[in-house]
Amino acid sequence: LLQHKDNPVDWYEWGEAAFTEARGSDRPILLSVGYSACHWCHVMAHESFEDESTAVFMNEHFVNVKVDREERPDVDRIYMDAVTAMSGHGGWPMTVFLTPEGKPLYAGTYFPRQRMHGRPSFLDVMAAVSEAWATRRPEAEEQAERLTLAISQSIPVAPSAPGIEIVDAALDQLSASFDPGNGGFGGAPKFPQAPTLEFLLRMGAIAPSPAARGRALSMLAPTLDAMARGGIRDHLGGGFARYSVDAAWQVPHFEKMLYDNALLARTYLRGWQLTGDAASRHVATDTLDYLLCDMMDPAGGLHAAEDADSEGGEGEYYVWSWDELGSILGADRRLAAEIYGATPEGSFEGRNILHLDRPPDAEAKASIDGRLLEARGRRTRPGRDDKIVTAWNGLALRAFAEAGAVLAEERYLAAATAIARFLTGQLEEHGGLLRSWRRGRPGPAGFCEDHAATAVGLFTLYQATGEERWYHEATGVTELMIERFADPAGGFFATAAGGERLITRPKNIQDNPTPSDNALAAEALLMWGAYTGERQARDLLEGAVRAATLVIERHPAFAGHLLAVWATVLLGVKEVAAPGAPDLARVVWERFRPEVVLATEGTLPLLDGRTRGMGYVCRDMVCELPVTTPDALRAQLAGV
Repeated sequence: LLQHKDNPVDWYEWGEAAFTEARGSDRPILLSVGYSACHWCHVMAHESFEDESTAVFMNEHFVNVKVDREERPDVDRIYMDAVTAMSGHGGWPMTVFLTPEGKPLYAGTYFPRQRMHGRPSFLDVMAAVSEAWATRRPEAEEQAERLTLAISQSIPVAPSAPGIEIVDAALDQLSASFDPGNGGFGGAPKFPQAPTLEFLLRMGAIAPSPAARGRALSMLAPTLDAMARGGIRDHLGGGFARYSVDAAWQVPHFEKMLYDNALLARTYLRGWQLTGDAASRHVATDTLDYLLCDMMDPAGGLHAAEDADSEGGEGEYYVWSWDELGSILGADRRLAAEIYGATPEGSFEGRNILHLDRPPDAEAKASIDGRLLEARGRRTRPGRDDKIVTAWNGLALRAFAEAGAVLAEERYLAAATAIARFLTGQLEEHGGLLRSWRRGRPGPAGFCEDHAATAVGLFTLYQATGEERWYHEATGVTELMIERFADPAGGFFATAAGGERLITRPKNIQDNPTPSDNALAAEALLMWGAYTGERQARDLLEGAVRAATLVIERHPAFAGHLLAVWATVLLGVKEVAAPGAPDLARVVWERFRPEVVLATEGTLPLLDGRTRGMGYVCRDMVCELPVTTPDALRAQLAGV
């Protein structure tokens, strides 16, 4: 929103004031939804929203509302459904024309200043909508009513959740779209799909048969390797871009998002534990270090994103001409060619995007990287969206906590603790989680995603540190999530009960780049239930799965994280109690054990009656004989 404050457009924020103005002036609403790091949002802003004549038309004929999709994912989700229903595809910027009651009249994405490539101009679209509102209103309102009804239809809740056979069925479907040459799924553009990778990661560890574990790893390992070597990864500064415009991961869309990097850092960390590939360990720490160095806010949270654009062009900060490489590296330019595939012709508009065709010589790469980083530091860095999004910080909290425990790295645990303190400070100050925060200014109230991701992160921090405070904070957030968002029929709504009334109350079943609300809620419930033995936890978790069963069965790639959680439940969660036994707790972290929930300290039900210095492996609160040595605990965890 701040990026548009100097536009000649009379922008309103989403809220009652805009709808009151629309009703009073009898004008439709023009809703524009974007986000700060969105390249095409910047293009449309420059072409249209900064143009005086376009702004005059907008202000005369519409009440103009600007929404940051990252602050209002509910508004984004509802009207993106309208865009996809009307056009068959979605994307940002999203442009939707609404009645004064908020019902969608017409919906699209980017509209150019002038007609091009079969797209009407933005002015043509606005003129057509304005004319229809003025002369064919009953017809327009009837269409809006039909579209509202269509997007309000929810996926029916299944009477039962799928059985463990769903694992093989999902692997079959994923295999059909897997790209064996390049890794990943489908063709261009290609996204990391971290929730799908989470399913493969877990099934590579705990799938019910060696064949299923092998199939999962045969898709996971080459995907991680290809992304790690590709241009989608910043080989100098760390971190991943949002997606690749080609199928081989070489040409990225250069924006960097917190959620991608938090999820992928954890995926590479656990992938290293699963496969033993040392390169994955390096990618994990490199990505976490990027977040620590470049995205940390002094208040304790992490910033949302870095733009794709700088110095007036997309990717300018990251690409290199052949001549630039020569002036920086001299004769060592040949090393850049060998290591990073640089050529005189380049791979992106005459310039080179760095990528690795093969594992490089570490010493030569370090020599090249140091000089290129120094030169890059003299460039104008892309703009940063410095708002702190709660859900994405919850994902990062989990990644840092797990990395701290797995690698015995105190700085990662310190980062996780700083994020946790920031997030839980909202509970004390505002009586609940916020969606976002920027420079002392609180954003909207939190959504289900914010509560669920934070709960999972806090439970993980408790496991990593044994500090009882984080267990109680996680439990409180989980109970708040249930109270505000649970649907008695099954699953979780995105918006809180008693909150702002929208044209429908969305329930996010499908993963996007991040796990769905229901998937994160299910994971929080898995942990809460393991610690407390609460029957309600299993019932609500199963309800979340039943709400998504049709998606899981037909399109498992759209519900990978929830499927991963449910398969973990079906295969058996193991509670490990190890009070006063750090050597035994360490056993849990030495391998990727997604089925294990660990308790070490505090007054929680799982630790009731446990003897300090001993380890217990339990299922549904029923425990095997206690053990006192790491080897004995390993044997029990392995079922020996």
